[in-house]
Amino acid sequence: MNKVMSNKWIIALYVLPALLLIGVLIFIPLILSGYYGLMEWNGIGEMEFIGLENYIAAIQDLKFWDSALHSALLAIFSTLSLVVYLAISMILASKIKGADLLRKIYLIPMLLSSVAIAQLWIKVFNPANGMLNRILMAIGFENPPAWLANPDIVLYAIFIPILWQYAGFYILIYYAALKNVPETIIEAARIDGASPLQIAYRIKLPLIKGVVKVTVVLAIVGSLKYFDLIYVMTGGGPNGASEVMASYMYKLAFSTNDFGYGSAIGFLLLIITLIVTVIVRKLTADKDEIQY
Repeated sequence: MNKVMSNKWIIALYVLPALLLIGVLIFIPLILSGYYGLMEWNGIGEMEFIGLENYIAAIQDLKFWDSALHSALLAIFSTLSLVVYLAISMILASKIKGADLLRKIYLIPMLLSSVAIAQLWIKVFNPANGMLNRILMAIGFENPPAWLANPDIVLYAIFIPILWQYAGFYILIYYAALKNVPETIIEAARIDGASPLQIAYRIKLPLIKGVVKVTVVLAIVGSLKYFDLIYVMTGGGPNGASEVMASYMYKLAFSTNDFGYGSAIGFLLLIITLIVTVIVRKLTADKDEIQY
């Protein structure tokens, strides 16, 4: 086996199918997206080369920057929510009663499609007979808001189901990392008189710092390219108040049939995501990461 795996041609043969798949499904579409951004094209007729006009127009487009701001806010909220997910994971990893059942409950949103989640929360946010407004009226609020119709709050209302949808994913990652922390280290800290809060902050958190950094990158990148639930719940409305970069790109390409401009927006979204990813990786780089 060692002789076979030391042969570079055999290694290349094993790697080639994966490289071809990645090239066909990822790199080629990315290159084509950048290319189409140089064209004026409705998606059906002939393409007309217009150079960087679409990219310049996108940079000057206030609606694009509004959608970029909304995506950035989602990234901030997603990152802050990781603190809550981490706290829940630490509680679940502390051998509390019912931890297995709670883990399964937190994973339920991951099993549902985004469309099903969107339809569920549309009913929750229904201003006339939705569960949320009924609860608010029951505790004394006479005129609860129309959550998905109010431009001032619609974006933050949509953040709730998005964060709920991915809670189980991050909790599972943190839980798995915490279960790999050696019990002997924690036991030694208890013997030395460390409180549960000190153990969590000074022992467990430093030992899973690498996992936390990965989840920060996942949360930010995922937020910047988020699309499906927002599109189903509001379509970016009302009046663009919940528009994000991905939904704005989709609307340009498939609602107005401006595939050239939509492709330019998509390529700029890729560049912004790559830049943000590099910055986050640089900021979270740690040469002295604890090994165990």
